[in-house]
Amino acid sequence: MFDPITLDQLRAFVAVVEEGSFSAAARKLRRVQSAISTAMANLESQLGVPLWDRSTKVPTLTGQGQAVLASTRRVLGEVDDLRRLTTGMSKGVEASVSLCLDAFFPQKALIQLCATFTQAFPAVDLRLNTQVRAAVSARVLDGTATLGVVTPAGLARGLEVQALSPIRVFPVVSPSHPLAAIRGRIASRHFVDAIQIVLSECDDDGVAEQIGLSPRTWRVGDLYTKHEMLRAGLGWGNLPEHLIREDLREGRLSVILPAAWGAHANSLNLLAIYRSDTVFGPAHRWLLKQLTVLCAKEARLRK
Repeated sequence: MFDPITLDQLRAFVAVVEEGSFSAAARKLRRVQSAISTAMANLESQLGVPLWDRSTKVPTLTGQGQAVLASTRRVLGEVDDLRRLTTGMSKGVEASVSLCLDAFFPQKALIQLCATFTQAFPAVDLRLNTQVRAAVSARVLDGTATLGVVTPAGLARGLEVQALSPIRVFPVVSPSHPLAAIRGRIASRHFVDAIQIVLSECDDDGVAEQIGLSPRTWRVGDLYTKHEMLRAGLGWGNLPEHLIREDLREGRLSVILPAAWGAHANSLNLLAIYRSDTVFGPAHRWLLKQLTVLCAKEARLRK
């Protein structure tokens, strides 16, 4: 049985490739050149394949060496990830965090959250899930997610709650829809024959978002589908402001004013939720703080 391959040998191998010669690699690694030459010879012997073509003045990689190089870089990358992970764990940093978001959470804020998270905690896995209303609370309660963001209608009892900035939600239609031609407050009689497209939980027993004006409702399970159906003129319904800013600016959607909903029907609070027995490490605490910051930033965009 051959001697075990060492990380020093692998790092020396990559250094020779990147620096262009055994002597340059030795200078980078602060080793004598003979030590690098010996490491390469031992690595070739242990692997059983020639890595270097030594027929030229400066050794070059063989075809086998090219294949081994790609694998070596993967191995060293995994080792570096392992070290970052264990270093973080020794400081109390979690190995992973899980977050479940209501579908109404601003997508741009989510992307920014992920981008800054990977910079702050490069070795921590981020697990994201998007649900509707009570399904968010259910995943926090059963431990599938340690942190959630939900609307008040989906809040379950027994959870700790931290208020985030509210978002605005508007009833909208395509400009081609008959309701778009009615100016000002729209009486309830005009909704009798209008299809209302509502977002509901995937579960058959799931609760739909606010309904009641239209006897005819189409239920969909995701916000993207609802958005596209409304833009196509298939009905009317609520959408969050952050999703439809461009549509309103470009005239692809129009805001309508159901008289029955009054003047305060367009504000929707977002709530961060977690179980009372949850012990947050640094990554979760950071995540909770950033949710507050990003939601507040989203709220400022509308002013």
